Amino acid sequence: MSIQSINLRKLLRLFFAPDNLQISLLRADIRNEIAKAEGFEAGGGDFYVPFWRDAKDHTIGIEDLSVMVRARIDANERRGNLYPRLQNGFLLWWNERRRWTNEPFEKIQSPKGNLRLEELNAIVKIENFLSLRGSQEDVHYVYPYFSPNPELNKTAAKLGLWAISETGIIENNDAIRLLDVIRGTSFAISDFEFDGTERSEFLSRYQRLISNWKDLWSDYE
Repeated sequence: MSIQSINLRKLLRLFFAPDNLQISLLRADIRNEIAKAEGFEAGGGDFYVPFWRDAKDHTIGIEDLSVMVRARIDANERRGNLYPRLQNGFLLWWNERRRWTNEPFEKIQSPKGNLRLEELNAIVKIENFLSLRGSQEDVHYVYPYFSPNPELNKTAAKLGLWAISETGIIENNDAIRLLDVIRGTSFAISDFEFDGTERSEFLSRYQRLISNWKDLWSDYE
């Protein structure tokens, strides 16, 4: 079941999506599962990967994100709606960062790992950070949330940061940021006080999601 092996950003979107959107997303996921089981290629790759690759290159000065976004849209007009919004939000966040430091950044190895939830027989995949080192040897790991809807609210950000920290793939929690790219808003673990209920809330939301997925699956049997 694909819902039990899923990227964190996709899971956070499903957790907090309005009911109608959540149902639509789950149905799309089920149809993809059926297509794969029947030997068809499901989906067309990750829509956001080219943008995020260009954003990473922008931070180390080898590309201009505005130029690259224009080229991406020219190559595929389906990107014409969201890519400019992603660009504007990312540059809003990044340029604010550059206001308080002009230090050059270099790309470093990006961590990746899984949060295994034995209670649900589920794996949450956490990967594709923007990973940078500054001139003072300080490191930064930025995990992206791309979706236009719903907004990454504080509860979602808290659960996302909890999940990242639980994997242990990043030693220094102070280096982690979760970025709502479209809105140019980032969250740090220091913005919250973990109170020990994060795991139970995460599991509860995930269990409800799996139950909803199974209920909808029966429509396709």
